[in-house]
Amino acid sequence: MSKVSYYTAEGLKKLRDELNQLKDVERPKASQAIAEARDKGDLSENAEYDAAKEAQGLLEMRISKLEDTLANARLIDESQLDTSKVLVLSTVKIKNTVNGMEVKYTLVAESEADLKSGKISVNSPIGKGLLGKEVGDIAEIQVPNGTMKFEVVEITRD
Repeated sequence: MSKVSYYTAEGLKKLRDELNQLKDVERPKASQAIAEARDKGDLSENAEYDAAKEAQGLLEMRISKLEDTLANARLIDESQLDTSKVLVLSTVKIKNTVNGMEVKYTLVAESEADLKSGKISVNSPIGKGLLGKEVGDIAEIQVPNGTMKFEVVEITRD
């Protein structure tokens, strides 16, 4: 049984685009590579054929995994989300209580996480620690080098 994952419209579109790319472009390329390798003769000693078959197997596995993910994907209705608590798609400004440094993160589904653009997974230690918190709450988050304390300064929906 697969677990349900929640996605933004943008994240769901990226998944569908990737699946279409794999099915419509990469799959025919893999079949073509196998056909070309097969035309070169004896299959028992043909490393190119073996490599092409291996690549096709990995491609099919990736396609299957994406199809499974899409089958269990749910679109998040952003208009129904509560802004008083930290939830998925919340943009949260937090302040480190030790050094006073402020950081802004948007909590997203695991597959959409991108630290460079300020998107962290709800399954990350910081994401888990912030879920359900309200403005003014202190989140104690267990990280590899100990416990960090963050104050929730602001919660918005961008």
